[in-house]
Amino acid sequence: MSAGEKAKAKTEQAKGGAKEAVGNALGNERMAAEGQAERRTGDAREAKEKTKDAFKH
Repeated sequence: MSAGEKAKAKTEQAKGGAKEAVGNALGNERMAAEGQAERRTGDAREAKEKTKDAFKH
């Protein structure tokens, strides 16, 4: 996994998780949904990079 993409994935996962938690704590469903979507985008990016790495070797 390239270092830049890995960092980007981890950042999206962390930001999304935090946003989701704040949204849930405040009862703001829209913010929670946006955070969940951002976290899942990070998960998908990480999975894509891991798949690419698996086929390199």
